[in-house]
Amino acid sequence: MSSPWPREQQLRLSTVLMDCVEQLTALGRIMLHSGRACPAAGPPSEIVTVDVGEMQVQVKVLCPAEGEGAKPKDCPPSPEKLVKVQRDRQFVAQVISDVAEELRESGTFHTLLETVGRERKKAAHLQDLIRREEEGRGKMKALQRQLLDIRKEKALELQKREEMIAHLKDQLQQMKAKTTLEKKYVKNSSELMVYQGQKFNAHKEKQLEDDIKHLQEKIKEEKRVHKEMEGFLKEHQTQLVQKLEMWMERYDTETDIKQKELNSLKTNKANNLAYFQELCKTYQESEQVVITDRLEKEEQRRLQEKEERERKAAVKIQAWWRGTCVRQGLGPYGKGTKGPKGSKGSKDKKTKEAKKEKKK
Repeated sequence: MSSPWPREQQLRLSTVLMDCVEQLTALGRIMLHSGRACPAAGPPSEIVTVDVGEMQVQVKVLCPAEGEGAKPKDCPPSPEKLVKVQRDRQFVAQVISDVAEELRESGTFHTLLETVGRERKKAAHLQDLIRREEEGRGKMKALQRQLLDIRKEKALELQKREEMIAHLKDQLQQMKAKTTLEKKYVKNSSELMVYQGQKFNAHKEKQLEDDIKHLQEKIKEEKRVHKEMEGFLKEHQTQLVQKLEMWMERYDTETDIKQKELNSLKTNKANNLAYFQELCKTYQESEQVVITDRLEKEEQRRLQEKEERERKAAVKIQAWWRGTCVRQGLGPYGKGTKGPKGSKGSKDKKTKEAKKEKKK
C-alpha cells in the first residue's frame, strides 16, 4: 500500500515519535530514581499534528521543563498511582514505538487506530462495568435498607416473643400452682371415692348375699313344686292314655260305620248315575225329535211363504199386463170390441183382490 506522505515527512514523524519514546523512557527512569511524582505539575508537552489522508491526528510529545526555576511541588504519590502511571507510560511508549516503526516501513499508522479502537472498547467495557457496579451498589444499598428493616422487624418480633415468653412463664407458674392444688384435690377426692366405693361394695355384697339366700330358698320351693307338678302330670298322663285308648276304639267303630255308609252312598251314586244317563239318552232322543219337527215346520213355512210370494207376484204381473192392454187397447180390450159376458165381473173381482194384496 502506497504511503500518503513523502518519505522525508515519514522520517520526520518517525524521528519525533522515537524522541517521544526516549523521553518517556527517561521519565520512567527519573520516576524510579526519585520515587516521587507530582500530579499537579508534569513535564511540558508538545502537540504535533499528523495528517492521515483526510484525518488529522494530534500527538502530544513530552518536552523538558521550561526554565530552571520550574520545580514541581512536593507531593508524595501513593504506590497505586505510581504503578498506574508506570503502566500507562509503558503502554504509550509501546504504542508510539509501534507507530514509528509502521511509519518507517509502510508510511501508515493503522496500529495507532487499532489501539485507539481497542482502548475505546476497553473504556466502554470499563464504563459498563462501572455502571453495573453502581447498579450493584444501589441494589446492595436497597438490600441493606431492606435488611435493616428486616432486622428492625425481627428485633420487634423478638421483643414481642420475649414478652410472650415472660407472659407464658407467668402462666406456667400459675398453672403449676393450680396443678398442685388440683393434684391435692384429686388425691383427696380419690381417697374419698375409694372409701365411699368400699362402703358401697360392702353394702352391695351384703345385698347380694341376702339375694343368694333368697334365691336358694326359692330354688328349694321350685324343686318341691316341680316334684308335685311331675306327679300331677304323670297322673294326668295316665288318664289321657286311657282316654286315648277309648277314643281310638270309638274312632275304629265310627270309621267302620262311616265306611259302610260311604259304600252305600257309592252304590246309590252308581245307580243314580245309570238312571241319569238313561234320562239323558231319553232327553237327547226327545230333543232330536223336537228339532226334526221344528225343521220340518220351518221348511213348510218357507215353502208356504215362497208359494205366497210367487202367487202375489203372478197376480201383480197379470194386473200390470191387463192394465197395459187396457191402456194400449190391445187384444180383446181394443176399441169397438166387447168383452165376453161376465168378464166385467171377473175383472172387478181381480182388481179387488189386487188391492187387498197391496194393503197386506
